[in-house]
Amino acid sequence: MSQKNQRSDVSRRLNWKGAISVRSDARLRRSRQRRGAIPVFPSLAAASLVPVFGLVLASSFWGGGETLDDRVLWHTVATEDLQISVIERGNLESQTNLEINCEVEDVQRDGINGTPIVWIIPNGSSVKKGDLLVEIDSTPMREELDEQILDTETARSNKIQSEADYSNQLVQNETAKAEAELKVQLAKLELEMFVDEESGTYKLAVDEIRRNIHNVNNDILEAQASLELRRDDRQGIESLYKLGYANRNELRKSELAFLQAEGSYAAQLNKLQTTLATLKRKENYEREMQLLTLDGKVKTAERLLSQTERNNEARLAKVEAILRARTESLKKEEERLERYQTQLKACKIYAPEDGMVAYASDRNTEIREGVPVRYRQHLMSLPSLSAMQVQTTVHESDLDQIQQGMKARITVDAFPEREYSGTVQSIAVLPAQNSWRGSTTKVYETVVTIDDEVAHLKPGMTAVTEIMVDFLEQIVTVPMQSIVERNGVTWVLTQQDGRLIPRQVETGRDNDSMVQIVEGLQAGESIALNPREFIDDLLETDA
Repeated sequence: MSQKNQRSDVSRRLNWKGAISVRSDARLRRSRQRRGAIPVFPSLAAASLVPVFGLVLASSFWGGGETLDDRVLWHTVATEDLQISVIERGNLESQTNLEINCEVEDVQRDGINGTPIVWIIPNGSSVKKGDLLVEIDSTPMREELDEQILDTETARSNKIQSEADYSNQLVQNETAKAEAELKVQLAKLELEMFVDEESGTYKLAVDEIRRNIHNVNNDILEAQASLELRRDDRQGIESLYKLGYANRNELRKSELAFLQAEGSYAAQLNKLQTTLATLKRKENYEREMQLLTLDGKVKTAERLLSQTERNNEARLAKVEAILRARTESLKKEEERLERYQTQLKACKIYAPEDGMVAYASDRNTEIREGVPVRYRQHLMSLPSLSAMQVQTTVHESDLDQIQQGMKARITVDAFPEREYSGTVQSIAVLPAQNSWRGSTTKVYETVVTIDDEVAHLKPGMTAVTEIMVDFLEQIVTVPMQSIVERNGVTWVLTQQDGRLIPRQVETGRDNDSMVQIVEGLQAGESIALNPREFIDDLLETDA
């Protein structure tokens, strides 16, 4: 640190703290005495002042700034070691402070804002792991749990029914698709069977007609032969009848046989024409019509198969959606059931570890039996008493000197005879709000852990931390109250020829009680401890 900055730092301290720091008190003076620092006394009451300060009582009164006044307190400048430290007050707290919160949600329909406490362990009690800390009224939550059990079972039944519907739909889809595929296969087989050139139904039908034509031709030939024979018989009978060898009855029989043979011949000719017409119709018209019919039947079966597949997908998607919805509904109901079961267990809070019970401090609420508590409300803490730390604040003028990891000495007001060693654990980045020092002065929250084993220390006790910033060996030092600053110049009062003489000095490092003199004084000189009573008059006289 430069001399200019050191001087400016001392000025800030003098302006802020005055002759004696506002943070100094009887406990701080006792702690400095134990560490060997030079104490500061406001009067001549103590007998130990004589060897320390070398008090000089002049016989003359103060007059004109020329002689020594009997009110001057003197201090002999010495060379000594200077411990640079920052001293701040704070409160003890546990290094591990486990918070206990209410995990029971409010049941709205019971008409109570929150859930009442049935029983709570007294504040300040020491507990072991597993001890009951708080019991919250579980009646509303138990009723909710009973209803939720029924809702969960209903949701489970609906899911089982949906699973059965899904399985049935799969079977129905397979059946409908199989039937549609079978119709397509049958239609294709029927078409193939019709158009087969070797053994198709069309070829067989045409072959059958042609066989009939052949048979009819044979029948025509037989009828024609029979007709010729009957004609010859009739002519022979007519000749015999004319000669008188045959009677009329024989003639008539021969004519009847002829007419029958003629009719049979004509019938066979007509049958031949009909069969030929049937063959022509089948070859020219019925074949094409049957092809169109069978091809349309195949396409219709294929469209029916496609429609069946789409219908199957739609029906399956529907039952799948219902199954998913009911599965999700069951999941939600089971989650609610699990939450209510967890909530019911949360009505009894047990100590997760050993510690001391410390109720939550809140001006708006109180923690006691019968008072309803809200969800996530802080009920109490379980600070571990085996490891403690000090929560304090550091003034902004000292902030640049302090770093994380610095060592510190800690004393507790309740046990002033014991001193603990500590370490700076953390320094806040932003200033604390609502500081007791006022809105214009910034302080930064700082945590100093106690490294030693502790006993009988309780959270909230007042503690003083002395953070060890630096250590200067064998330097010229003077008490803080012997330094006066006027118009940017630092002064001390010395004596010369029985007079008080202002002398300008240059200061260096300092702590709450002593200041390093870089230039202007030497060891063995005497300076006034109460220069503020005289400095203004002396400076006016010199001016």
